[in-house]
Amino acid sequence: MRPFFLSTNTIMAEIPTIQPGNTAIYTREGCGFCTKIKEVYKSKGWGFAEYKLNVNFTREQFKQEFGHTATFPQVIINGQKKGGCTETIKYLRENKYV
Repeated sequence: MRPFFLSTNTIMAEIPTIQPGNTAIYTREGCGFCTKIKEVYKSKGWGFAEYKLNVNFTREQFKQEFGHTATFPQVIINGQKKGGCTETIKYLRENKYV
């Protein structure tokens, strides 16, 4: 939980950090959108599992799982494919996580 500050000297209450659920992020090296979605999660204090291309899976496995036109990153929340960075941020906003 993060403290809620009214001023620099007063802590009013603690607000729970609500996480969207178990999250897996499929990434590749040098991907700006991969970095962005990971930064969103880190800034909120949310945990996630990161799976890296050529470390945890091959490109062929990625295509089989997400389709031949899928781009990086791909995000799965609670077993549901949310899509890339833009789609995931849209989902998080629509569901009031961010």
